[in-house]
Amino acid sequence: MSAAVRYPANAASRGRGRNRVARRPRSRHDGTLVRNPPCAAAPARAPGEAVFQLYARIAWYGFRRHSAYRAAALAGAFTNTVFGILRAYVLIALWQARPGLAGYDVTDAVTFCFLTQGFIGPMQLFGGGLGMAERIRSGDAAIDLLRPASLQGWLLADDLGRAVYLFLLRSIPPTIVGALLFGLVFPSSAATWAAFALSMLLGIVVSFGLRYLVDLSACWILDDRGTAQVSLVLSLFFSGMVVPLNIMPGWLGTVTNALPWAAMVQVPADVYLGKTDVAGALAFQSGWAAVILALGALLTRAARRKVVIQGG
Repeated sequence: MSAAVRYPANAASRGRGRNRVARRPRSRHDGTLVRNPPCAAAPARAPGEAVFQLYARIAWYGFRRHSAYRAAALAGAFTNTVFGILRAYVLIALWQARPGLAGYDVTDAVTFCFLTQGFIGPMQLFGGGLGMAERIRSGDAAIDLLRPASLQGWLLADDLGRAVYLFLLRSIPPTIVGALLFGLVFPSSAATWAAFALSMLLGIVVSFGLRYLVDLSACWILDDRGTAQVSLVLSLFFSGMVVPLNIMPGWLGTVTNALPWAAMVQVPADVYLGKTDVAGALAFQSGWAAVILALGALLTRAARRKVVIQGG
C-alpha cells in the first residue's frame, strides 16, 4: 500500500500551504547562503518639487487647451497687425510734428506701437480669459475649491500657459510685419533680451492679478460686467496701450506711471527700448505683482466664507 498523505489541519493552513512560493536563498561562490535583501523603497519627492511639477503640468495643459483654437489666434494676429499699421502711421505723423516727444524718436515710437499690439494677447489687455465669474454664478467654483492646489495658483499657472501660446501666435507675427514695413528697434545685447522676457512675465502676472480680482468680485455682486468694463477702460488708458504714458504732462504722468497698469505695457516696452533703469523697472513690477496676488489671496479666503450661488 502507498504511504498515507497528511494534509494541514484546517482550510486556512491548506490555503497558505498551496499559495506560498518558496524563495530560495542565494549562494555565493564559496557556498555560503545569503538571504534575499528587502526591496528598496522608492525615494520620496520633496514637497517643493511635487508642487512645482503640479503647476508646471497645469501650465502645459493651459498651453494645450488654447492651442485647440489656432484659427482664432491667427485671426487675432491678423487683426493686431492691421491695427498696428494704422496706429504706426498716426504715431509717425505725431512724432514728425513733435520730434523727440517722450524721449522717443520715430523708430522708437513705431517699435512701441507694434510691441503693444503684440502685448494684447499674452497680457489679455481687453480683460477676461479666466472664466471664473461664470463658474461662481453657476456653482462650478465649488469644484475648483476642492482641487489639490490653491485656486489662485491653479488659475495663474493655467493663464501662464495661455500667455505663452498667444505670444507665439499673436505677438510674433505683428512684430515681423512691422519690422518688414517700417523697420523696428531690436536690442543688441542678450542681457536686454533677458530683462525684457522677465519684465513681460511680470507684466502677465500683474495682468492676471487684476483680472482675478475682477472675476472674484462676482462672489459679492454676482454680475461682474460693470466691473469688467471699468477694468477695461483703466487697463487701456493707464497701461500705455493707447498712447505712451511718458507723454502725459506733470502730475498726471507721475500718477499714471506709478499705477499697476503701467507694469503691463509701458514698463516692458521701456525695458525693451532701453529707456528705463532695468533694476528699478523690475522692482516696480515685482512689487505690484506681490501686492495684487496677496490681495487676491485674502479675498479668496473671504470668498470661501461668503459664496452666493445665483440660480443653482
